[in-house]
Amino acid sequence: MTRIAIVDYGMGNFHSVARALQAAAPQDEIRIVRDAAGIRQADRIVFPGQGAMPDCMRTLDTSGLRDALLQAAREKPLLGVCVGEQMLFDASDEGHTPGLGLFAGRVRRFQGPAFQGHGGAGRLKVPHMGWNPVARTRPHPLWDGIAPDTPFYFVHSYYAVPTDAALVAATCRYGHEFCCAVAADNIFAVQFHPEKSAAPGLQIYRNFTRWQP
Repeated sequence: MTRIAIVDYGMGNFHSVARALQAAAPQDEIRIVRDAAGIRQADRIVFPGQGAMPDCMRTLDTSGLRDALLQAAREKPLLGVCVGEQMLFDASDEGHTPGLGLFAGRVRRFQGPAFQGHGGAGRLKVPHMGWNPVARTRPHPLWDGIAPDTPFYFVHSYYAVPTDAALVAATCRYGHEFCCAVAADNIFAVQFHPEKSAAPGLQIYRNFTRWQP
């Protein structure tokens, strides 16, 4: 039985993630953990996030989980979700907030015109919210069983811009093309919400529980 820890530092949709994981992998032990020991004892880590990046980083630091999370990110399969993906990077434009620095790059805000139509230039609505097709840029075990350009559910105003294009595992278009998934070694992270993305989202979680990086 695999032990999967969902890191609860006070800023995430932890119970929805737990329900999705339990549906995807009923044979595994799914725990929402609030202490470093829970992270150390787990075989796999899910790192969700929801809300503003400055608040997420602050609550992660005050939770006392930062060091245990960083250690796990060096040793265990880790899945980042939404702001949990953004926090893996060097910094965010949201509040000029430093991130965890696991990946080189910066988190940027959507801005600028979205389109040019008969009525003139339309402004991009922020946050980006709803279902959008995800275009995979390279194969990865977490895409197994998911058709190309499958839509996933997004709710976000910011997106990661990796310094190294080789990190990008998928893109999405909202006003312009942006990175919506990154992968390197034992880490896979997505901007969309698998737990809100019906069967394809459950397949992401199922694939994560079986992934052997």
